[in-house]
Amino acid sequence: MVCDLLENAHLYRNLGPRIAAAFDFLEQNDPKSLAVGRHEIDGKALYAQVSEYVPKAETDGRWEAHQRYIDLQVVANGVERVGVAPIGRMIAGDYNAEKDLSWLTGAGDFLTLAAGQFMLLWPGDAHMPGIETGFLGPVRKVVVKIAVE
Repeated sequence: MVCDLLENAHLYRNLGPRIAAAFDFLEQNDPKSLAVGRHEIDGKALYAQVSEYVPKAETDGRWEAHQRYIDLQVVANGVERVGVAPIGRMIAGDYNAEKDLSWLTGAGDFLTLAAGQFMLLWPGDAHMPGIETGFLGPVRKVVVKIAVE
């Protein structure tokens, strides 16, 4: 898991060509003005999902993980907390291959992400996104799905 400011994206471009392409997409498309919905970048290998929502209480959150994709989660507006934990500390439920999604149970730590920050989450990183911070207002987030090579 990596958490940093989007202005420091250049430091992570060498993590792989798809990660570099994901940051290129964000550099060429303002996350604050991208339309809500799916944006194709490179077919199933690389795409972005833009959403707006009101963060939820931690008790309403769910731990999740993916096997085939790295998540590059960027907060464009608002503030939220994201839970993170090594997947090995979790109890895994069933895996939905079509959605590349496992629901998990367990405990982890929480980081606060504000506008202009990003988090890179690998398949070994359990996460619980979209948790409230006390900030009243919606969150706009871009999640770039990066196929594991």
